[in-house]
Amino acid sequence: MKQERIQVAVIGAGPSGLAAAKNCLEAGLDVVVFEKNDQVGGNWVFQSKTGHSSVYENTHIISSKAWSEYEDFPMPEDYPDYPSHAQLQAYFQDYATHFEILDVIRFQTEVVTVEPEKDGFLVSWRDALNEKSKIQQQHFTHVMVANGHHWCPRHPQLPGTFSGTYLHSHDFKRVSDDWRDKAVLVIGAGNSACDVAVETARVAKSVHLSMRNPQWFLPKFMFGMPSDVLGAKTPQWFPRRLKQRLMTWLVRLLQGDYEKQYGLPKPKYPLLSHHPTVNSDLLDFIRHGRITPQRAIASVDGRHVTFTDGNEGEYDIMVACTGFRTVFPFFREDVIDFEDAEKLPLYLKMMHQSWERLYFIGLFQPLGCIWPLADYQAKLAVREIQGLYRRPLNMGKAIQREIDHPHYRFEGGARHAAEVDYHQFREELRSALAMSGLEIGEPPQGKKGHYKNFSTRTAKHP
Repeated sequence: MKQERIQVAVIGAGPSGLAAAKNCLEAGLDVVVFEKNDQVGGNWVFQSKTGHSSVYENTHIISSKAWSEYEDFPMPEDYPDYPSHAQLQAYFQDYATHFEILDVIRFQTEVVTVEPEKDGFLVSWRDALNEKSKIQQQHFTHVMVANGHHWCPRHPQLPGTFSGTYLHSHDFKRVSDDWRDKAVLVIGAGNSACDVAVETARVAKSVHLSMRNPQWFLPKFMFGMPSDVLGAKTPQWFPRRLKQRLMTWLVRLLQGDYEKQYGLPKPKYPLLSHHPTVNSDLLDFIRHGRITPQRAIASVDGRHVTFTDGNEGEYDIMVACTGFRTVFPFFREDVIDFEDAEKLPLYLKMMHQSWERLYFIGLFQPLGCIWPLADYQAKLAVREIQGLYRRPLNMGKAIQREIDHPHYRFEGGARHAAEVDYHQFREELRSALAMSGLEIGEPPQGKKGHYKNFSTRTAKHP
């Protein structure tokens, strides 16, 4: 019987797509990477024009270098604890060069459709710069989707019409003199909202931050170390609920009462019940009078905005930092449709019950960084393709068990559909890889582990 020729399509050359391609290449698989941009890095490729990346000019990562680098490719020693977008893009370029990924990437290529076929998928693509260009097609036995979930803006449904300047955080690139002496309203309380509020407050006449729900705000450093490094020092056997209480108590001790001292709504649930905002400047800016918290928007009439507590304001600029839609425009909705899902119906956040040869790489939101664990997911996908790993026989039951047993009792809604705890998810992926015969070392003293019996390459930056 003729052996099937494995051909893998990877969609996206961001951090997760690069990890997927690297693992395919190391396993000797035939792989093609489709990337709309002209370089690697995904969202971390800063462009002053709108329409591609979501980073702005002064963006720095919100997870530390220690817990963001790929485990087999450390970041340069001279990188700071929280690297900038330019440093990260250079890091991904070095990664792609070191693992010889660039030769299999088709840049400026847009995937138009991915259609299920017998023994795989039919992938159609065209020139990303010319919508009228000829559609090309190829059958692939496997597809790894790694185009991310922070690229398609989710706009709020405003109760009225705003007549000033409106933009989504996706299109926010820098603060110029155009913002000077302007009244700015930022909608949201996540990382983008707080970053935008702080940046604009340096120039604007006034900045108000409208929050629909209470939020925890974590500093980037606690006791002289990155906050995620401190959190990693808690041993795995330590009860999660006790860890939540301890971290909640510690943050309250350091920051004080949100409502009394900052005018912020008080969180109803303990820390780690929702995705925290990591920002060391916001609370200071509030106490300095540079940022004013507001409640949810009740109505909008021209430039006039009324909030649910009766406060009012006139604004020149409105920035909606309201997240992104989890969409895959190349799939028909009857094949994949996760946009309104409150829980992703995927095993280990990567394997679908119906489509055995389809993998989602990096489609999760950790309390930490995506990239190292996306590398684990890609490793597991490759092991299954090679016949070294067998997924659960009853995928429906396995997926439901994951949904019913989240790492923490995360709040509901699409925002937490893919939420995981970094360290517990790492252990779950590590256990799955061990079942395939690939052992990965435990991270000693809160540091990273190391690969065993997999790659003989040594990571060195050019």
